[in-house]
Amino acid sequence: MQLYRPLMHRFLSRVDRIVATSPNYLASSEVLQRYRDKTEVIPLGLDEADYPHASAQLKDGWKARFPRPFFLFIGVLRYYKGLHTLIEAAKHVDADILIAGEGPVEGDLKNQAARAGLSNVHFLGPISDLDKAALLQLCTAFVFPSHLRSEAFGLSLVEAAMFGKPMISCEIGTGTSFVNRDGETGIVVPPNSPTGLADAMRRLQSEPRTVAVFSANARQRYNQELRAEVMVDRYCQLYRSLTR
Repeated sequence: MQLYRPLMHRFLSRVDRIVATSPNYLASSEVLQRYRDKTEVIPLGLDEADYPHASAQLKDGWKARFPRPFFLFIGVLRYYKGLHTLIEAAKHVDADILIAGEGPVEGDLKNQAARAGLSNVHFLGPISDLDKAALLQLCTAFVFPSHLRSEAFGLSLVEAAMFGKPMISCEIGTGTSFVNRDGETGIVVPPNSPTGLADAMRRLQSEPRTVAVFSANARQRYNQELRAEVMVDRYCQLYRSLTR
């Protein structure tokens, strides 16, 4: 890092513009504070047309497999995803928790769940885009417990917003709290807090009206801020401003 830092600052000092993906990350980044006057915020976006339509038959299959209400995580199972905290929280939630994906800490997480004797934590492994679409439609809410700043934005949260799902995430000073606005599109809890995650899940289980409001707001947030078209338009405006 000592070798890299001078090179990084030399590079950043010479560029015309820097793009941050969220105002949250910009505000909390010591590096970017030095270049705030030439930093633009352009959030990442996704194109809904890239996602398949899940058939009723496919969704019925998942309902038969998991008939109870469930919370969903989708992503690579990495150290900074905070899934160890989610598994700890599962001890205090009367709902299934589905973890879709694979990654370096998968074995550790499975061992943790087995040691705790948790029958409500289910590891699905890698899933297809069709299954992803089905599960996002069926879940009560999307849980994204990343606890370190390595999670700079959280595209999985954008997917959840696109499907109009309430989100539960952690406050880590990055784009996760830009996508998921506490009390508007979902609930933001402290990082590394099994109690916070469990309380948030129990609240959404017991408050269907809150779920409906968060769901509508999440979809609206996707439409206004997180569509690929919005991202592309903002980059085009930036490029035009640099070539005048």
